[in-house]
Amino acid sequence: MAEKLNMPQMGYDMQEGTLVRWLKSVGDEVSLGEAVAEIETDKAVVEFESTAEGVLLELLVEEGTTVAVGESIATVGAEGETAAAGGGDADESTETEPAAEEPSEPEETPEADEDDAAAIPLPASPSEVRASPIARKLAAERGVDLNSVEGTGPGGRILRSDVLAAEPMAAPAEEPEEEPAEAPEAMEEPSVPEDEAPEAVEELAAEEEEPAEAVEEEPAMEAPEEVEEPAEPEPEPEADDMGLVPLTRMRQQIARTTVGSKTTIPHFYVTTDIDMTDAMSMRKEINSSLEGDARVSVNDLVIKACVHTIKGFPKFNSSYTDDGIRMHDSINIGIAIADENGLIMPAILDCGDKSLTEISSASKDLVQRSQSGTLHSEEYTGGTFSISNMGMFDVTSFVAIIQPPQSAVLAIGTVQKRPVVQGDSVVVREMMSATLSVDHRVSDGAEGAQFIVQLKEYLEHPLRLLV
Repeated sequence: MAEKLNMPQMGYDMQEGTLVRWLKSVGDEVSLGEAVAEIETDKAVVEFESTAEGVLLELLVEEGTTVAVGESIATVGAEGETAAAGGGDADESTETEPAAEEPSEPEETPEADEDDAAAIPLPASPSEVRASPIARKLAAERGVDLNSVEGTGPGGRILRSDVLAAEPMAAPAEEPEEEPAEAPEAMEEPSVPEDEAPEAVEELAAEEEEPAEAVEEEPAMEAPEEVEEPAEPEPEPEADDMGLVPLTRMRQQIARTTVGSKTTIPHFYVTTDIDMTDAMSMRKEINSSLEGDARVSVNDLVIKACVHTIKGFPKFNSSYTDDGIRMHDSINIGIAIADENGLIMPAILDCGDKSLTEISSASKDLVQRSQSGTLHSEEYTGGTFSISNMGMFDVTSFVAIIQPPQSAVLAIGTVQKRPVVQGDSVVVREMMSATLSVDHRVSDGAEGAQFIVQLKEYLEHPLRLLV
């Protein structure tokens, strides 16, 4: 019997997701757990894995469509089976004439607004331009023609930054509306770069503006040095006359998650200083023995120490529910990853039996795939304990907000040389501050203190991490 594939809930408060790209076509065989599509949530692009096995009978939504959690996006069944056989909707069963011609056509009938719908699989979206929902919305607001924008995302997908870089191209459409009566010359002025033009010199030279831009290719070679500095405050031009900058979907999601966490989870914090001198020395020896680009980071050492500590304090690897505390069998360590759009916290799955070098490899792979938008849904939502490291920013200490539905998160700062009293002497040691945030509904201060003291023991005696 045919089964529906539904939009998954990848996040405890996720309400909808955008189908970015189909990885399978109608008629393809699909295995259980095989990636069939890429889904964009408020914070990341992740692969959607099939919950059924068989042949892909129909694709119910087009690329770029935003779908509510729980709604059907595709149908999987036996070869030759019609989608309606799986208990399809009434509108599918009424389309008896197309069904008589070919089983796959009823599924594509809802796309009849395209002349080629019967011949082209659903992934061929009505819009030939591949762009993120944020990019589409921004382009519509600014009057930017997406057909003229070159995408820098995966597979040439247009991102928000691409639309921002193409903003000067929208000026000709905006200027006549603002000053239609002042002077006809205003229609020509936008073709000459204005105040914002330096932010997109490379885009203009490479894309559609006047031929005169092509003559300026040599000066444009120097532009990147000038462009790099204003690249960070790109969102500023988005502000309206009142100085209000609209929130991106990702920023809205971060706001909902953090407010929900701080208002529903009673946090308490415990902090300690950890002597990392021996751990840094061991790390140096390990890295000198590794080949190629393999390299163990401080964060990898902390992850390994957390895994060992959690085994002795499993309550910190749990989630609070109204019915009780849910203990998790797997130790999935989430790591905070920041990009230009915000913060995500995907997890390294099944860390319990991983060696230090395996954790190092998995950590690097997770960061790379989060940047390329190929995370799996379990990695995005399956974290059971998290680590936030701001040491690379030379931050000495901070406190982190718990990522629901987890019950704890560890915040670590930079490792730096400090004077430390040992006995009656003052010596220089490599020290790191760590702060544990805990859900008070799950644990108490004394237990939190025992956890972080045990974590400290592992890091100050790092050979235990290799056992």
